[in-house]
Amino acid sequence: MAFPLLLLAVLMAPVAFAAVLAFLVRPRPVRIPIKDRHVFITGGSSGIGLALARLAAAEGARVSILARRASHLQEARDAIRLATGVDVAIFSADVRDADAVAKAVEAAGPVDVLVCNHGVFTPQELEKQDLEEVRFMVDVNLMGTFNLIKAALPTMKQRTKVTGLPASIAIMSSQAGQVGVYGYTAYSASKFALRGLAEALQHEVIADDIHVSMIFPPDTETPGFAEEHRRRPDLTNIIAGSSGGMKADDVAKKALDGIKSSRFIVPCNFEGTMLSIATAGLSPQSSFLTALAEVLGAGFMRFMGLCFQWNWFSSIENWHSKKRGL
Repeated sequence: MAFPLLLLAVLMAPVAFAAVLAFLVRPRPVRIPIKDRHVFITGGSSGIGLALARLAAAEGARVSILARRASHLQEARDAIRLATGVDVAIFSADVRDADAVAKAVEAAGPVDVLVCNHGVFTPQELEKQDLEEVRFMVDVNLMGTFNLIKAALPTMKQRTKVTGLPASIAIMSSQAGQVGVYGYTAYSASKFALRGLAEALQHEVIADDIHVSMIFPPDTETPGFAEEHRRRPDLTNIIAGSSGGMKADDVAKKALDGIKSSRFIVPCNFEGTMLSIATAGLSPQSSFLTALAEVLGAGFMRFMGLCFQWNWFSSIENWHSKKRGL
């Protein structure tokens, strides 16, 4: 009699653990509708932002895009119209200018899905990088996101009460916002900060049925991609050069799927999924299956992280040894 009971307990333990995780995960998962909703995308004139705008328009959303250059915005609007038959609204503003951003958001109208996709990236060792360049990245990547959210949030809250539908704030980070890499000191600092913003913001807006998503793409083929790679330090290419890149359309598809699923962490490839497990920490989690993978994989991913760090530090040591030997 004891053996069948023991066997039953062993078999039921995983089910019970999964049930506990299903109870614990927060926020509760919801579906974020896109059709007939207002989707506002920054950095929408090229790259991932343009691809996201095209996808959202194709799914029946009312799309607004914001970027700095009016001529690029017009070209983007023409491209979206050609691809989908849908006209999008365009707004020219620098995300660093809070007043200009607020005026653009007000003119666009209440937002249901806000995608903070803007960003700049200039790789270089901190010692060599001009502080103005550092400040520029922080101002665009971090403060620009604050400016957008501050401008859109009041009417987003009102909108969810009127429609009874959940809303979304999506923030485009980077895999360099999950792990620091040689030559990315300023960029990683600006992208890591977005996670702290997102985690705290989710606590503040969940009562209004607004769900925050953090998107972590790898290197992505965008108009600035070639220039970024040209400026990369040699050691950065050695350490990060083996990572696989993605096309903007593929990142946009992963991002929009993550937004619609109200996922807090949205990885874009297998490497990103492993990074998300390794860096889950105290982040919100709405999927009990993903929570299960995080709990079971945490120890192993920490071991893999130590292996990667060993490899990176070895590469740095070898590079400096060769340089001293020249």
